[in-house]
Amino acid sequence: MSDTAQQNPNAPSPDLVSAIRAKVEADAETIKKELTELVAFPSVHGEEDTKQACRDAAAHVVELFADAGVDLDSHVTVDGSIALTGHIPAPEGRPTVLLYSHYDVQPAGDVSEWTADPWTLDERDGRWYGRGTADCKGNVVMHLAALRALRALRALRELDDDPASAVELPGIRVVVEGSEERGSAGLEDLTRTRPELFAADVILIADVGNVAVGRPTLVTTLRGTADVDVTLETLAGPVHSGMFGGAAPDALAAMMRLLDSLRDDTGATRIDGLDCDQTWEGLGYDADTFRGDAGVLDGVDLVSDGSDASVADLTWARPALIVTGIDCPPATNAVNAIPSKVTAHLNLRVPPGMDPQEAQDRLVAHLESHVPWNARIDIRRDVLASSFSADVEGGVVKHVEACLAASYGRETERMGEGASIPLCATLLDAVPDADIVLYGVEEPQCRIHSSDESVDPREIRDIAVAEALILATIGR
Repeated sequence: MSDTAQQNPNAPSPDLVSAIRAKVEADAETIKKELTELVAFPSVHGEEDTKQACRDAAAHVVELFADAGVDLDSHVTVDGSIALTGHIPAPEGRPTVLLYSHYDVQPAGDVSEWTADPWTLDERDGRWYGRGTADCKGNVVMHLAALRALRALRALRELDDDPASAVELPGIRVVVEGSEERGSAGLEDLTRTRPELFAADVILIADVGNVAVGRPTLVTTLRGTADVDVTLETLAGPVHSGMFGGAAPDALAAMMRLLDSLRDDTGATRIDGLDCDQTWEGLGYDADTFRGDAGVLDGVDLVSDGSDASVADLTWARPALIVTGIDCPPATNAVNAIPSKVTAHLNLRVPPGMDPQEAQDRLVAHLESHVPWNARIDIRRDVLASSFSADVEGGVVKHVEACLAASYGRETERMGEGASIPLCATLLDAVPDADIVLYGVEEPQCRIHSSDESVDPREIRDIAVAEALILATIGR
């Protein structure tokens, strides 16, 4: 254990750390078995051919938590997903802690880009591969491992010399979502119609991860989103590129010019009237590490290269405009015709402290004022998601940091996260006095949302130990 962990007044006792670690390590085969079973369900919400897989995955999660001592109820939500909730009431004077994760996953995409079947857990070079191994089924089994470890220790309480003799669980709520990857509409509605299912003093969201394997990290900020779909039309229909090319307005070329107006010469996001120059205060993100984490090709510059902005500034503190999809004629079997209509989906990530509605308004105004050749423009606004900032000075955050440090044997770090978890804002609205803390098993090597997604089983082990320590000692 690090000197920092030993000196921290919030740190759990070394005996308790050792006892919980022993239980989690003894559970390794069960953890792998459970994750193998969950990965086998292609639980992609919102697709007709995976509806049964989603139902089966939800039913299996219920069985797994029942075995760990928590009974879950199933709720069919407004978006057709199944949300799972459970509750163990708090003993007198102890807080209630909500444990969150989700069992739905991203589609596998092009299966040919995977080294092995995405729906079969495959072990290679010490990592476990498969869709959902990290995001977020790896976090589901992490919760289960933490709960089982505490349950096993409580069974030994009659032994006076056992460090588990002081273990008493707080109140526990479990929420396992079924449509997080499609925007959480079902769970958001459930928080409005059944707020009592989410009543808690502390909310532990396991859907992020460490800055690197073996480096315990709390995610303290998340960006929100303010997406739009923009469509440009220039012609009544495609026309022959030989007969009309040169004078006829090309919708795809117009879209390229419009999208280029959203970046400066270094490639950084620039939107008229929107502050895009914030700086990140805290743990930095080394450029070489970022290149490796993101898989940047050799010789390709980062957007931060040649500018005053750091990687952390650009990924955690500033707005970022990414073109995540574009509908235009494909290059395969291309027809010699001038495109008449093009649509692009623009993903605008909004940093903490910035109103996503204002950001979306500024983006729309920018697009409307930079349309080339007076092309007809149509903009459809997507649903907004708020950013999130944790109360880093609060006692709960410090306690969680101490438990992570005790598990890993080194000081806990803090970082931002460029992604969005709309549920954070939803839960803050539903439970405004709760402390929300984010951690999990999804470190950068996991390649979540990509082919060959994977998880390091040591991260599941060590985060489970930390979570068990949190539950065993919080509010004591």
